[in-house]
Amino acid sequence: MKTCLKNLWDTDVEFIERMDLFLKDVEDEPELNERTRTLAICASLVGCQALDVFTCIVEDTLEVSLKAIELKELLYQACAYLGYGKVYPFIQQTNGILKQKQINLPLPSQSTTSKQTRLKKGSQAQVDIFGEHMKDFYKSGSKDSVHINRWLAENCFGDYYTRNGLTLREREMITYCFLAAQGGCEPQLNSHIKANIRIGNDEAQLISILSQCLPYIGYPRSLNALRCIKEAV
Repeated sequence: MKTCLKNLWDTDVEFIERMDLFLKDVEDEPELNERTRTLAICASLVGCQALDVFTCIVEDTLEVSLKAIELKELLYQACAYLGYGKVYPFIQQTNGILKQKQINLPLPSQSTTSKQTRLKKGSQAQVDIFGEHMKDFYKSGSKDSVHINRWLAENCFGDYYTRNGLTLREREMITYCFLAAQGGCEPQLNSHIKANIRIGNDEAQLISILSQCLPYIGYPRSLNALRCIKEAV
């Protein structure tokens, strides 16, 4: 973020002074390690489609507080929640930064599933995150829509949540950030807040993460997310 603010020094000095002061206040508030903080902010920036600020932060933090594989895993998983159309520019931009830093592409594979196992392992990931009521959820639904529940298990969870590079808790945390930053999907946000709490990201942790993302996604979406946390708890 500091790189982005420097770019405005000649034109918007008063804004920079206030934003810099606010960012320092935010950084001092919750107790988060730098890696978790950077992971959450990057996820929220993808969620709210802030490509320019995302680029600045990645250039400043890549291989310092966030590894290349962790960033790529974040972007791959974002496709399930934001759509390929929104995530493609972020993947392209990240590839350019990695090449500038002379990091070889493609990165080592993090996949743990095959075409034959993605459904089974994805369904198990749903159970691990949400509970036993998700067992065989992919079979539920009307005849004309059951395929969507199957895709949810084999694609969203089987293709992404089963990968290495991020833990299951970290994957649920970035999903929470995607949804909070995207806005307009509070039912899903509420469900994933409950899932986060279930697997160890408690209320205090979720509020700390939200606090770090607030300067980037604004007050309305942050207050909506805070309400969802309180409702879920």
